[in-house]
Amino acid sequence: MSKKDRYIVALDIGSTKTCALIGEQEEDGGGVRFAALGAAESKGWRKGQIVNLDLAVSSIRRAIEEAEAIIGMPVESAVAGVAGSHVRGVNSRGGITAGAKPRDIQREDVRRAVEAARNVTLPEDREILHVLPQEFSLDAQDCIRDAIGMVGQRLEANVHIVTASGTATQNIVTAVNRAGVRVDDTVLEPLAAAEACLTQDERELGACLLDIGGGTTELIAYTGGVVRHTAAIPVGGDHFTNDLAVGLRTPIPEAEMIKREHACALRELIRQDSAIEIATVGDRPPRTVFARMLCEITEPRAQELLVLINEELRRAGLESQIPAGIVLTGGGAHLQGLVDLAERVFNLPVRVAVPRGLADMTEQVSQPEYATAVGLVLYAARTRRQAGARPTGFVGKLKSMFAGA
Repeated sequence: MSKKDRYIVALDIGSTKTCALIGEQEEDGGGVRFAALGAAESKGWRKGQIVNLDLAVSSIRRAIEEAEAIIGMPVESAVAGVAGSHVRGVNSRGGITAGAKPRDIQREDVRRAVEAARNVTLPEDREILHVLPQEFSLDAQDCIRDAIGMVGQRLEANVHIVTASGTATQNIVTAVNRAGVRVDDTVLEPLAAAEACLTQDERELGACLLDIGGGTTELIAYTGGVVRHTAAIPVGGDHFTNDLAVGLRTPIPEAEMIKREHACALRELIRQDSAIEIATVGDRPPRTVFARMLCEITEPRAQELLVLINEELRRAGLESQIPAGIVLTGGGAHLQGLVDLAERVFNLPVRVAVPRGLADMTEQVSQPEYATAVGLVLYAARTRRQAGARPTGFVGKLKSMFAGA
């Protein structure tokens, strides 16, 4: 495999930043090391969807060119992340009869059972992004992880189906193509973030990962080692910034800086009500505000976000099935006091996760906001190893899922 073929390019296109991260797969096809990072301010995006194609293309192109300059060769293809409020997840069940009498279950039988489970009626503009097998039942036996080789007659599959707006997904592909790059695969962003942040123990015991982006918070919950629920909450880091900008009557860039450096999600943690000088709108002179005043703005928004997530988990019947707790990632995970507030709301352990899995990662990349990009590289590398090639479409995604089962 040539050096060029060993490169795996991930595009994480969010509401705040566009990130092109390149990993290099080792010659033996084993591990992956960090090779390059290019990042640009996102323009033309809102809550995971393109609202101005030309601006989005420009952001993608800048991020890719920055990464290309580091590796010294052009990028031809990439794996693109998909997220936003248009993404939906649903659990489904379906099955097949293997024959007139019991026989050995083959890989093709498993594929057909999953095909039956994915055969749900979708609205016209929806397309299937992932079909994630959960477990199988064979005749009277339930909770089978891998049915291949077992003997039975009636094989049924439980799957989690992730769907997305066909228009929104196609616009992402179009934008990347216009930036001069082919899209090999589209991957749900929280699924990728989980690849880089969740341990196998957390997946088995039951955990929920929250990827707190600029426009939305993406949720993915695991129990028994498989995905049980995915959702998007329409609140993200930009909402905190806007609240501060309005409440303090300060420009958006100033509000973003104040949020990063001084804001806190739990007023009890403020030991000293320190004074903070802030810029004002127009030509007015700077004003002085205090730390507690910031908290009075950010704490209600943080409480709202966490309550919405808790309600989502309750609707999915998962609030008592994630004893390993909540894992926070994404840029919004940096908000001071968020872990403490989340532990109170969920009554579960909460931690901030940094991405793992790539060798030679820089300190910059080892931050929560790059978890999705790192996870996209890891996901693509695993898919490539398992399938022996770059799978595309439904059959390819099934191959990668079953190979990991």
